[in-house]
Amino acid sequence: MYPEHTPHAPVQRAVEVHQPTPYPPAVAVPAPLAPVQPGTVPAVASIVLPDGRVVTGYAINPAQPEPVAAKPAVSRTAVNVALGGAGFLAVCGGLLLLTSFIAALTAFITQLITLAAVIFGGWIAVQILGTRGHQGGGTTVNIRKAVIKRNHFRG
Repeated sequence: MYPEHTPHAPVQRAVEVHQPTPYPPAVAVPAPLAPVQPGTVPAVASIVLPDGRVVTGYAINPAQPEPVAAKPAVSRTAVNVALGGAGFLAVCGGLLLLTSFIAALTAFITQLITLAAVIFGGWIAVQILGTRGHQGGGTTVNIRKAVIKRNHFRG
């Protein structure tokens, strides 16, 4: 900052200190909710700086979030009635399926018993009425010879 070839001490200068004048903060005024035509120009804001300069510009409004649509409240009673109705329908459907299953099982068992009776009855009928009873296993009696032997008739 000081040149080395200068033999004397630096000269002191008077320093002026300027303090900025505080301005009150700008109060953000909410914009009216009335619809604005797209061709309109917003108002221009101007600020005077401490040294006298004027800065002009457009005010920037903070972005407003869109209002959330209010959801209608659902009462607990309505929810409980709906869940109870769904549970009742599920139980009724299950009982209907169980009843149908039991009826089908009963019909199946009845058919098995009937089939067993028909097969067993047919086997018994074959044993009684079959032709095997006259061959080999039973006694064959020739009536003529018996009568003849009984009367001792020889001829």
